[in-house]
Parts: sequence; C-alpha cells; structure tokens
Amino acid sequence: MKDASMLSTFSVGTWIGLIGTPLLIASGQVLFKLTSATAGELSLRNVFALLLNPVLLAALVLYGLGTIIWIYVLKAVPLTIAYSFMGLTFCFVPLLAQVFLGEALTIRYVIGAVFIVAGMLAING
Repeated sequence: MKDASMLSTFSVGTWIGLIGTPLLIASGQVLFKLTSATAGELSLRNVFALLLNPVLLAALVLYGLGTIIWIYVLKAVPLTIAYSFMGLTFCFVPLLAQVFLGEALTIRYVIGAVFIVAGMLAING
C-alpha cells in the first residue's frame, strides 16, 4: 500500500473505521458539551462529581472505542492517508451539534465542510 490509489482496495470494515472513528469522536464532543452544562465551578468536589457523570463516562467510552477502532484502521491504512479522514470530525461535530443541541449551521460551515471534503479528495485522490 504505497499511495492513495489503494482506497478502492480497502475492506468494508476499514471504510467503516475510517468514517466511524471521526463520527465516534464527534459524538463524544457533543456529550462533552452536554456534560459541561452540569460541571459547576472548578473545585475538587465538582471534579469528583464530574468523574461520576454518566454522560461524561459515555463520552469517554466513545472516545476509547474510537481509539481502539482507529488502531485497527492503521493496521490496514498508511497514517498519511488515514489521518485525512479525521478531518471529518470538523464536518460531523457541527451537524451533531445542530441535531442534538439546536446549534445553528451557517453558510460558513457549509463552505468549510466543502473545503474539508475537497482537501480529503485532493490528498487521497
């Protein structure tokens, strides 16, 4: 596997990992945002309470799962190719924030997402 032309040879599992990992990371970011609403002021007591927050624990599980999947993706894909897919987190986070948090999507987001995908195509094309 020496260049990006090998993208068509990736297994379905590899593709799921390449796209699923950024989606898991983006989902974790939304859960971190939800957790922040319950964080309170910075104090030792609040930090300990935060560590028991089920939403934070779910976010950490998603991050951990994403990391484990990513390790297996990297067995099959060169890092220089695989890492460009992490740019999808910048596309997924605003989408998930809009769906789950009601945050607005702007034309600047759409333009930025188009540039990210164009960059991925340039890198991997």
